[in-house]
Amino acid sequence: MAGRITALEVQKKNKQRVSVYLDGEFAFGLPLTEALHLHTGQWLEDEEIARLKARDAYHRAMEAATRLLAARPRSTAEVRDRLRRRGFDENTITQVVERLQELGYLDDEAFARFWVENRERFRPRGLHALRYELYQKGIAPEIVDRVLADIDPTASARAALRARVHAWRHLDERTFRKRATQFLARRGFAYDIIQDVVTEIWLERAAEAEPPDEGAIVTE
Repeated sequence: MAGRITALEVQKKNKQRVSVYLDGEFAFGLPLTEALHLHTGQWLEDEEIARLKARDAYHRAMEAATRLLAARPRSTAEVRDRLRRRGFDENTITQVVERLQELGYLDDEAFARFWVENRERFRPRGLHALRYELYQKGIAPEIVDRVLADIDPTASARAALRARVHAWRHLDERTFRKRATQFLARRGFAYDIIQDVVTEIWLERAAEAEPPDEGAIVTE
């Protein structure tokens, strides 16, 4: 594997990368910043080549991870899984993850709070459903417990149902209760919360729909 550098060429598709040729043949690519330390005619031993390839893998993995995080916050497990699927080795992945954590770009508790707040704002779910989703994202149980400690599942169920109830304004009580119960159950809310909230929202609807009795006669 050892050899002499015969050419260093900036890649046409990516001006920030350089192709390294050893003994007339393409050997590997490097970020421009790493290639600045090389020159034609330089002899590279196997150990140096391995080190340069490792640095290249780190840079490529870091670039892939930062692109992923630019789209939306991610959990550590999500980043690790995506990098594995891109073919990076565990050592490189660990180096990238640790660096991103040092920089504050990877923080599982911050991610969990982002996820729950997003759900609460746009698609409220029960504690069971939220817990399951966070576990699926690889969030540690102790972090999940802390993040969910401040959630009021009754308020979440109420918000979820109120966002849907306008579509059921013509339903009779029995049909309304059935659909509302099924809807909240699919969102992962507990049975006792579902029953209380469905009743509360139905009574609100009934009160709003009941016209005032303008012809009533008041007697003493």
